[in-house]
Amino acid sequence: MGSEGLADGPPAWPGERGEESLKPMQPVNFEEALELILAKEARYGREAYLFLREALDYTQKGLVKANKGKVRHVSGQELLAGIRAYALSQYGPMTLTLLHEWGVKQCSDFGEIVFTLVEHGVLSKTETDSRADFQSGYDFEDAFRKPFIPSNRSAPAPTAG
Repeated sequence: MGSEGLADGPPAWPGERGEESLKPMQPVNFEEALELILAKEARYGREAYLFLREALDYTQKGLVKANKGKVRHVSGQELLAGIRAYALSQYGPMTLTLLHEWGVKQCSDFGEIVFTLVEHGVLSKTETDSRADFQSGYDFEDAFRKPFIPSNRSAPAPTAG
C-alpha cells in the first residue's frame, strides 16, 4: 500500500505498481472516492478514512527516510506500526476514544478500510497483500491506552489485619 497508489498524479499503468490488471488506472480523486464509499458503507466514519490516508503518508515518509530516499511498498504490518505511532503523536490519550468514535475497534478494521480504498482505485496493492495482513496486529487497549496509564510507583498500602 503506497501513496503512489493515491492517484493525485498522472494515470499509471497497473504493472508499474505490481498490479496484475492490464488496463490503465484512471486517476481517482480521494474525496470523490470517499463520497462513493460513504454512500454505500456506514461501518466507518469519514474521519477514519482521512486518518488512514494521513497515517499512510506518515508511514511512507518514515520508510523513505530509513531507506535513504527510496520509495517502496508499505506492508500491512508496517502500516499498522505507522498507524500506532502517528495516532499516538497526533491524539495522545484521546486516540482510543477517537478511533472508536470513527468505528475502528481493532486492527482488522484498518485492513477493511485499506482494501475498500484499494477496491475504489485510491490505493494500490501487490499480489501478496491481503486483509489477513491486518489480523495479527496489536490489541487496541495495549497500544493506545496503556502508554498513558501511570505506573504505580508507591508501595501497596498495608492491609488491616
